[in-house]
This record gives sequence, C-alpha cells and structure tokens, in this order.
Amino acid sequence: MKRFSKILATMLILVVTIAAFASCSKSDNKSKSTSSAKEITVWLPPIGPNDKPVWEPIFKKFEKENNCKIKLEIIPWQNYPEKYATAIQAGTGPDVGYMYAEMYPQFIKMGAVEDLTKRFTDEDFKNYTYLDASKMMGGMYGFPIEAANPGVLYFNEDIVKATGEAAILAKLKKHEPITWDEFLTVAKKATKDINGDGKVDQWGFAQGWGATFFGDLNWNWYNYLWQAGGDIYTEDLKGVKFNDAAGVKAAKFLYDMKNTYKIIPSDAMSKTNEDMLKTVFGPGKAAFAIGLSSKASELFDKEFKNLKYDFTISMKDKKAATFASVDQLTLMSAAKDKDLSFKLMKHMLSAESMTAFHKYNPRAPISKDEPYQGDPKFKEMIEKDKGIYRPLVVGPNGVEIYEYLWKELQKTMNGEKSPEAALNDAAKYANDLISKNSK
Repeated sequence: MKRFSKILATMLILVVTIAAFASCSKSDNKSKSTSSAKEITVWLPPIGPNDKPVWEPIFKKFEKENNCKIKLEIIPWQNYPEKYATAIQAGTGPDVGYMYAEMYPQFIKMGAVEDLTKRFTDEDFKNYTYLDASKMMGGMYGFPIEAANPGVLYFNEDIVKATGEAAILAKLKKHEPITWDEFLTVAKKATKDINGDGKVDQWGFAQGWGATFFGDLNWNWYNYLWQAGGDIYTEDLKGVKFNDAAGVKAAKFLYDMKNTYKIIPSDAMSKTNEDMLKTVFGPGKAAFAIGLSSKASELFDKEFKNLKYDFTISMKDKKAATFASVDQLTLMSAAKDKDLSFKLMKHMLSAESMTAFHKYNPRAPISKDEPYQGDPKFKEMIEKDKGIYRPLVVGPNGVEIYEYLWKELQKTMNGEKSPEAALNDAAKYANDLISKNSK
C-alpha cells in the first residue's frame, strides 16, 4: 500500500510538472509572438480636428496583416521642424514621418530621410497624381499625402456688390482671377465706417501679420511674389532672388495695402490670418480674405452659416498664382525596418485608406483610383486650375530663410523698414547662409 502510494504520488507530481511545463510553454510562445511583433512609430501633424480615431482602423488592418504594432503620435504644428531635429539627434525620431517642403533640405543634408526613388514603380507614377513633387535635391524623398488644397481668394458677395463694381463681381462669380488693380478698386470702396461712430468697422481685406511662425507666408507672400513674376530661389538653387524687381513690387503692394490704402484691419500686426478669417471675414466684416479651400467646409459653412461668400482661385499681376502645399510622408533613415515602414506608407496612401480618411477630412484625391470627396464647389478648380496653384520649390536652408524673411516682412508692414531694405537684408542673410553651408 505504501509502495502504491509512493507510485501514485510520483505520478501526480509528474502530471503536475508536465501540465506546468505545457502552461509555461504556451505562455512563452504567446510572449515570443507578442515580442516578435515589430513596432513602427509614425509622426503626423493634426490634419483634421481629431485624426487618431480616423487612422485607428486603417492601422489596425495593417497590424493584423503584418504582425506589427503601430505607434501613432500627433505632433503639434508649433515648432514642428525643431521637434524633428531634436528627436533625430537624440535617436528618438519616428520610422515614418510627415514633412512639408521647407523642412526637407535640412533633413536631406543630415541624411535623416531615405531616397525612395528605387522603391517607386511605374504603376505608382501612373496612379499617384502628385508623385513628381517628391523629386527634390537629386532624389525622391517623400510620398505625397496632402495636396490640392490651395489658398483661394474668398469674397463677401454682399459687400462686393455694394461697391457697385458689377463687372468685377461678375468675374469673381465666374471664379476668374482678378487683377491687383481690380482687387484694390473693390477693397478701397469696401473699407468704411458702417455704424457712423467715426471708426472703420468694415475692411477691404482681412489679412493678419501677427504670426510668430513663418507659416503665414503661404497666404501673405508666395502668391504675390509669383503673381509679379518672381520666385524664392535662383534656378540652380545656389542663392535667392526674392529681392529682385518682382519681389520689391510684391512687397510694395503689400505695404501699400496696410500703410497707404489702409484696407487691412488696424490690428493686423497682432492677429494671424486664421484669426482674421474667424473674427473679421467670417462675421461679414471684410470684402476679401485668403485661406485654404478647405476652410469653406471646415469653418465658414459650420460657424458662419449666414455668410454669403464665394471664391476665385487667385489675384493676378503678370500671371495668376497661388500656394498649395504638397506635404509628404517620409521614410526616416533610422527606421528599424525600412521595407515594412515603406509598406505601411503605401497602405496609408492606398485608395481604400485615403477614401476612409478623406471621408472625415474632405480633400481632393491623391491618386487616380480614389474618388473625389472634397468640397464639390472646388472640384472644377482642382481639376482645371492645376497650373495656377503650386507648391514651393525645395531649396537649401528653407526653414531658416523663411523664418528670417517673415520677420523682415513684418518689419515692412509695421513701417519699420522699406520693402527694398527688408528684402535686401533677408536676401543677404539667405545667400550668406547658403554659401556657408555649401562649403
């Protein structure tokens, strides 16, 4: 009996041991499976008001199909390039990033972003509408995600009509570019004291110059420079030329709007363009404003439902031109698994993913196999006026040059410097910087 008890005890111990081993083995396998899942870190700016829930199902599908984990971080626009630079130097940057044109020169020179030339196929070039914009500084360093959202000239129909300029209103209603002179004709007549208290309370143009960051160059400078026939960089990208005759003409036009004709609100130096859209144009206190085409559905149609507005693509001097960014996903050189990270980029920009994303953030399609889900009133403009709206040329030291130029233009608008002096000082700074960094 004792012998049987010993045998039984031994068998029970063996069974328990095997069960425990099996349990541990399952746990270890599960742990190994979890730990073997690669993590991809993605940095994106806030494209819409609440992007994370929109990206979540798009990423979950990729995670399931590729046994990986995606970590999404939404990086605020404020000091956006600086956050990338700091993280890259510390080795804590993303695998997949999002960059706009001004950022690329710095990070290409650092070797922080991958050249994607060999990764794109002939089919990609046929399908992705804005892929040529990824060609910069001898390579292809991005994959366009945000495009065809140009800055347009919005106008208040009632205010323009009240000026009596029927011919100009007719052009605007047909979405035709108006000349600088036509713009000034309406804007000067629209600037007036409406309530009789002796103070101007209706303005010709809702334009703000108070931004601490150079982003408002998009609406306050590039378009006028291009319309006058100028550009930022020389063709060989070895210097800048925004202080030539075209640049001075554009800067003088801007200076006169505020300081000679006084068609811009008196608090322009303390407000951004976004502020002006919300506090002046939206409430019906200005004839004109410039803003992204997406502002129509995101701002005016939601918050200012009584505003009777329309748009035209741009003003014109020598030609019509306006800014439209082509922001791009970027494969970072430090990505832990470059092939998997690029595969994720293609998944994010597939017709299926972008159709889902643009359902919440209406934009024009970025590929031919994606349906148009943008604002219907801009569809014809997006398709017809592609030669009028354009992105920046990617040139050296973009962030530093644009930041300095913005501060100089602010001094001009504030009456501290003449247009010529401001542009010459900014050009000297830019050319010295380019020369120094090219050695």
